[in-house]
Amino acid sequence: MESNTIAITAIVLVATVALLFLQNKNSAPKFNTVLIKDQFQEFPLIEKTVLSPSTAIYKFKLPHENDKLGLPIGQHITIKHFDAENDNKEILRHYTPVSLDEDTSGYFDLLIKTYPQGKVSSMFAGLSIGDTIKVRGPKGFYKYEPNMLKHIAMVAGGTGITPMFQILKAIYNNPKDKTKVTLIFGNANEADILLRTELDQIIQSRPDQFKIYYILDKKPEVDDSWVSHIGYITEDLLREKIPSGDEPNVQLLICGPPGMVSATKRYAQALKYPRAKPVSKMEDKVFCF
Repeated sequence: MESNTIAITAIVLVATVALLFLQNKNSAPKFNTVLIKDQFQEFPLIEKTVLSPSTAIYKFKLPHENDKLGLPIGQHITIKHFDAENDNKEILRHYTPVSLDEDTSGYFDLLIKTYPQGKVSSMFAGLSIGDTIKVRGPKGFYKYEPNMLKHIAMVAGGTGITPMFQILKAIYNNPKDKTKVTLIFGNANEADILLRTELDQIIQSRPDQFKIYYILDKKPEVDDSWVSHIGYITEDLLREKIPSGDEPNVQLLICGPPGMVSATKRYAQALKYPRAKPVSKMEDKVFCF
């Protein structure tokens, strides 16, 4: 009789543990990743936050509130637009969201600067709430993994900050990631600096891990004590701020206007970085987005 009681008790205990396991499994958050690499999908605009006369953050809704975009850190999405002024010619442009999957569900954010002659950026500026854009992805050869490098040097200009910010934010969000980051961020003037509040928060929180140097073409009218350099990026500036290319586990990332990218690649060779390849690969010591 006693053995039967023990057996029944054991069965009840096992069943209870199994039930709790299933409940915990079922209660765990579920999400789908929505990007399809070879197929465009449409996502509606649900919010627009104007940052300046030419720049805004556009928030697009995913099909379900728990959905994730499904974009690896360091990669981007492709936007398709048909140019009505040119026989509906298809135009493709690549953008890096400033939102991270780990921080958001049900939407993604794009930071877009509108240029007078920019067909796709002008399309964004003309969007109304409810209008859709055509998106596919992921795309790109860069895929960041925590602690894969000892030190990342970044040189960005203007909207070239978006892929850098995504990587910066991913490192910042992960307390186990000890990768050091040095960012040189160039802009025409103070008003053009994108994501400055978010960048300043990162360096103020962990100044030993993150260094950010602001470069401006024009000197601020009031206080310029926070500006590291007035004018274009120079070889001497890079030599002073970023690690040498012959150091182990170091990588240089570049994204910005063509002139800035070309100059930075040239100066980097003087700092013992290898010559940048026409198409960058993940393993390259100099990677251009």
